[in-house]
Amino acid sequence: MNFIFQIIVLFLLPYFVLASTENIQYETQMFSIDGQQVQIKLPRGYQLELLNDSLDGPRLFSFADNGDLFIGSKSGRVYRLKPPYKHAEVLIKLSDYPHSVAIRGNQLLIARTSGLYVTDFSFSDKKISRKQLKLLAPLPGGGGHNSRTVAVGPDNRIYLSLGISGNCSDEYISDEYEFDDRRGGVLVLDESSSKPNWQAFATGLRNPVGFDWHPATKIMYASNNGPDHHGFESPPEYFSKLEENSFHGMPWFQFDGEKIFRDKCIPGKPPENIQQVKKPVVTFLARNAPMGVAFVPKDGMDKRFEHDAIVALRGSWATKPGGSYWGDNATRRHPKLVMVRFDNGKAISVDDLLTGFQLKDGDRWARPVGVKVGPDGAVYFTSDSGVNGLFRLSKVK
Repeated sequence: MNFIFQIIVLFLLPYFVLASTENIQYETQMFSIDGQQVQIKLPRGYQLELLNDSLDGPRLFSFADNGDLFIGSKSGRVYRLKPPYKHAEVLIKLSDYPHSVAIRGNQLLIARTSGLYVTDFSFSDKKISRKQLKLLAPLPGGGGHNSRTVAVGPDNRIYLSLGISGNCSDEYISDEYEFDDRRGGVLVLDESSSKPNWQAFATGLRNPVGFDWHPATKIMYASNNGPDHHGFESPPEYFSKLEENSFHGMPWFQFDGEKIFRDKCIPGKPPENIQQVKKPVVTFLARNAPMGVAFVPKDGMDKRFEHDAIVALRGSWATKPGGSYWGDNATRRHPKLVMVRFDNGKAISVDDLLTGFQLKDGDRWARPVGVKVGPDGAVYFTSDSGVNGLFRLSKVK
């Protein structure tokens, strides 16, 4: 009987795997932008809507428990949109780039380049004054990759990601480095004392703009922008599993898709406390500029995407063949949304989710940045170029 049972299991196993990572069937939709018709490709049974095109440089965002949506921006505006997200209110306008917003209880957290700010917030508030904002914890500032992404983890702790300033900047999150050089990874805020301070959670990431936690395992995963100095095709962009004290290589080491290699662009030895370089779990083609990351919860989208991760690829400025910006724009990587498929808590492949943002001549009518699954189970994403606004990808009713 055991032998027969094993044969049955082996026969049925491919069907179980297929069911858990069901292939996406696509269809096309004509979409109107400023009177121009463009063609997009999306999963069968879904539709794309432009909810709001009045935002100025929207970036990463968060949903509150009551359904309100809060968006940071390149323009300094922090927006609030109430369902159905057609009208945007400006809560406050700030300097120092409020790239992202998070909510924890009645606290509104705003991540700016040089610090994480907090204010007590009531949903009846129409505006926030600068006097209401308090500096919760300073951050390494400076130019180059100056976005800061804040999120509240399953453990209710505050996590924040920041990139190194360049391709090969000698920057690393360690007490051995000057404060403004402690960059390139994800921090976690220690709030055990009266003066909260940042601790390293994961290091060696050049620019991890987006991160989120797997709904079942509670493990963090992050996107990561690779360097520009190896050309158009290398190295691939990362989607990495982040664990406490994990090190992911940059700027001293790169992953070429198969193995780790030493990047000679940065002289000198890497920090002594580095033990092992952790490879990404899946990769994207080079020069894709991955941004926001959002896992699909149990009741999000539909059953076939449960616990998969959506990643916004903004598309980069590099052109073929060498990766310079002055080539043919039509050769640039296309902006898109992709889905990292998971099976039993393990990332196994990457599928396109939504494509068609780039025209044949290389012009982009939208570039996805922030992405979340909303309270209604639909996918929401921002675009900060072409259309500056908020989109929704939802099932056709």
